[in-house]
Formats: sequence, C-alpha cells, structure tokens
Amino acid sequence: MLSAAMTTQLLTPQMAGLLDRIQRAVRTPLHAMTPPEARQAYERAAEVLDLPRAPLARVEDFTLPGGGGAPRPARLYAAGPEPRPALLYLHGGGFVIGSLETHDSLCRQLARRSGWAVVALDYRLAPEHPFPAAVDDAWAAMESLAADPARHGIAKLAAVGGDSAGGTLAAVSALHARDRGLPLALQLLITPGTTAHADTASHRLFANGFLLDAVTIAWMFDHTIPHHHRRDWRFAPLEADLDGVAPACIVLAECDPLVDEGLAYGDRLRMAGVPVQLELYRGVTHDFIKMGRALKEAVTALDAAAAALRQASPT
Repeated sequence: MLSAAMTTQLLTPQMAGLLDRIQRAVRTPLHAMTPPEARQAYERAAEVLDLPRAPLARVEDFTLPGGGGAPRPARLYAAGPEPRPALLYLHGGGFVIGSLETHDSLCRQLARRSGWAVVALDYRLAPEHPFPAAVDDAWAAMESLAADPARHGIAKLAAVGGDSAGGTLAAVSALHARDRGLPLALQLLITPGTTAHADTASHRLFANGFLLDAVTIAWMFDHTIPHHHRRDWRFAPLEADLDGVAPACIVLAECDPLVDEGLAYGDRLRMAGVPVQLELYRGVTHDFIKMGRALKEAVTALDAAAAALRQASPT
C-alpha cells in the first residue's frame, strides 16, 4: 500500500500546484453546505480553470421531456448551421450539483473539436428529486431526441456521454438504448462512477486531498439514494448485463477515487465483446478535463474524446 507521501508523488507538478492553491484558499467544503449552497458554490467555481467559452455558430436553449412529466431545460451546441449527429451530454456533480452553466465550456469544446452537435440536459437533482429521477430524465430526453431529431435541430441522436455522475447516467442510458432498440455509435464516459459502493482500492488510496474526497462522495450518495438500493444497475452499471451495448470511449484520471471502477467497467465491456477505447491520464485528479487553462492533459483528453466521436459511425 502506498503511503500518503508516495501517493502525492503520483501527481504532475501542475496538478500538485493546483491542489495546493485550492487547499490554501480554505473554502467551505461541499459536504459542509446544504445542497442549494453547494450548487451556488460549484457554479461560481466550475469554470474558473476551464477553457474560455468558445464561440459557436449555434448555441440554443430549449426543453426536452423529463421523466417526471415536466419539461427539462436543455442546450444545443453546434459549430455549423446544418443538422449534425448529436451527443446527448449529462453533466457531473454527484447527482446533487451541476447545471447547464457549470459544463457550458466543456460542451462547447466537444462540439467545436468533434464537429458533432452536443445537447446538454439539465436533469433533476437530489435530494429534492432522489434516485431514479435523474435516470428517468436522461432516458426521456434520449428517447425524444431519437424519435424526432429534426424537431431539435440535429441529424440523429448518435451518442450519449457525461462526466462523473453524468458518466454514470450516460452508461445506464446506453444500456437503456440497447434495451429499447435505439442504436448508438458511442458512449463517452469521462471519469464515470459505476459501482454500488465506494469500496475500491482507489477510493481508499485517494480518499483525501485529491479534489474529490471520500466525505464528499458519501454526502452526494446519501443525498441521492438509500444504501440498500445502491446495487440497482441504474445507479451502479457495473451490476448490469453489458452484452450488446454501444462501443465506449472511457476517459480516466490516475489519481481519482473513481479510477478503479472506470477500469473495471472497461474490462467488463471488453469481456462482453464491446469495443472499448480507454484513455488513462497519469498524474491528474477527478474533474481534470475541466481544467484546460492549467493542465495540458485536459486539452489532450478533449481532443481524444472529440476524435472518438468523429471516428464513430452513426448507424
């Protein structure tokens, strides 16, 4: 077992410097706030290290059906005026925080670099809307985009993706698409959660001081779903039968509590005969892909994700 000092040495100098600056700022941790307070804090900080919001030909707000019957806010990003194949993107935030605004830059970058359209969904958040509300919203939005793409200004819904909890939602949406006979060319899973409980070796190794702390994960899980329901595959897709699901591009960070479950999900997909492109970025933490102002690995990961979308063939 690595010591705390040895674990810290895994970080790149740039990542270590960022973590030091974050720790010296002495901000109130998310788990010490109420969910509304945490959402406001995350929205203020989410794009501080992100790349500037890239100008695009089309950035349009609209609504998509939600699982609860009420429409949900959504946003379309496209680099050109013509309809393009689309990625349904589901933001991270542990099912409790995050919004269209916190991931606006990331979605712009994916649209600009890939040439695809990106449709971001503002799904319902816990604890006001506990599990499976976010899953239901993602599925309803996916089905609406697939059924009538022209109405939403896209050529075809061809992929689902997301980061962190959004990666979880993307994985279970790809499973739902398989079960409903909705063909997808790709599932883009960025540092996804896939297990029922935070009990892998990487959760222990990177439990404190690596941006996403164990106590914050517990706070998010406890707000979202009762402990005895966490083996539901809609929360823990590693529990699901993965046969016949869409090809995957999985983007992982080495110094992330979630890295082991991301690797395990890639292994399970391969065992099921699913093509997998796995990108593991050394020396960086969870959420690194949103730190493009400071980390070259973020830009490299964006390029890899965009390339995976370009190489996917919508059917």
